[in-house]
Amino acid sequence: MTLVQLHSILDNDFYKFTMQHAVIKLFPKAEVRYEFINRGNHQFPPHFAALLREAVDAMIHLKLTVAEKKFLTEKCPYLDPTYLDFLQGYAYDPTEVSIEQHGSELKVTIVGYWYRTILWEVPLMALISELFYLSQNLTRIADEQVKRIAKSKIESYNSLGVVILEFGTRRRHSYSVQKLVTETLDAFGADAFLGTSNVHLAMLQNRKPSGTHAHEWFMYHASEYGFKVANAISLENWTKIYQGDLGIALTDTYTTEVFFKQFNKKFSKLFDGVRHDSGDPIEFAKKTIAHYENMGIEPRSKIIVFSDSLNLEKVKAIADFCRGKIKMSFGIGTNLSNDVGLPAMNMVIKLKETKITNSSWEGVVKLSDEKNKHTGTPKMIALAKQVLGIESSN
Repeated sequence: MTLVQLHSILDNDFYKFTMQHAVIKLFPKAEVRYEFINRGNHQFPPHFAALLREAVDAMIHLKLTVAEKKFLTEKCPYLDPTYLDFLQGYAYDPTEVSIEQHGSELKVTIVGYWYRTILWEVPLMALISELFYLSQNLTRIADEQVKRIAKSKIESYNSLGVVILEFGTRRRHSYSVQKLVTETLDAFGADAFLGTSNVHLAMLQNRKPSGTHAHEWFMYHASEYGFKVANAISLENWTKIYQGDLGIALTDTYTTEVFFKQFNKKFSKLFDGVRHDSGDPIEFAKKTIAHYENMGIEPRSKIIVFSDSLNLEKVKAIADFCRGKIKMSFGIGTNLSNDVGLPAMNMVIKLKETKITNSSWEGVVKLSDEKNKHTGTPKMIALAKQVLGIESSN
């Protein structure tokens, strides 16, 4: 038996399934390569790669159950029956994942058709995180303390009068901690807790899972259609698939300033709101409010989903500014799912290259509102900035 195992094929963030549904329809022949990025320079113990390999290989046995399919059918009616039939027959292919270890450095790459490989990112990171703590015998606080901390946090959010979502799957301490935390949030959340992005845990609570799309959606469109039109075509294709459902647009793949130039009146009216994932949240709120006002749209009819490294202090500051100006919610990840008395990991798995039909591999770029979150080769980053007219200092 492996050291760590996933409990369900739905133990993943919801936006992975919503994007997979769209990719199957629009880009069934696209190939991609993802890469693990160790932002925190974590030192992995000997034989870690072998432990991860064992856990990854075990994922081939995960299957969508009849009950899980019924849950998705009822809670997510915008997912086509044909997609749910596909998902019922889907199996992870561990050969798509390459794992190497050189000393304390870990290298993980994922290669294959986008419609298949898109599901790997989040559960892989969850496995890496959980195995990292287990392989070093790092002891966390007791369950009762985990529950007390989560209860204290959700009660504070209750008193602030804000609503939060649990977004912590990818960097959770462990499945058991995330489950314990979400159960506590559900029990004591009153009106503050809206649910989780983890589809499996949402099912256990009989809640709708939360999420729309991620940066890779925009990054792929840039590789196929070009940087200048990536945001607009990404949004157009999203509305083509979902017809107004799942209407929260991610803004910072090529900086928020560039995004709002293409977020025209049609998109601004059709989408329920936008998600903030990097840069100063107050400045972002100011830009968003100004954008809606310039479009002749009442900002209070729209929402910002804040999701960048949030904690209670940040949420309070943001809420104090936004209250009465625009609706808001807060997607909180690591601060909820990995607050157990140990340093949380800082890592990502990002789309690195794409291969369009009958073409060669091409690097992709993400230009965050924070420079240290940029991804891509220096050459491609410079090209994207030139094409989009972004100052080289940004």
